[in-house]
Amino acid sequence: MREKLIEIRKAKGYTQECMANKLNIARTTYTGYEKGNFAPSLEMALQIKKVLNYKKDDIFLISNVSKTNKKGGEEK
Repeated sequence: MREKLIEIRKAKGYTQECMANKLNIARTTYTGYEKGNFAPSLEMALQIKKVLNYKKDDIFLISNVSKTNKKGGEEK
């Protein structure tokens, strides 16, 4: 997830700060998505796709969601 998200964001010319502002979230929260520390909620994932004007479903893969919000970003 994280590599694809970074790639698309940079291709659009957006900074992490810009994305956070467009999503109305803290920059640190957005940075956490890109670092893989935690995954966005379904609602936030859809908002990110909308902001990036990205139509495909390959930004957020089910295999990446299994690590959602677990301490240290690792499965237990």
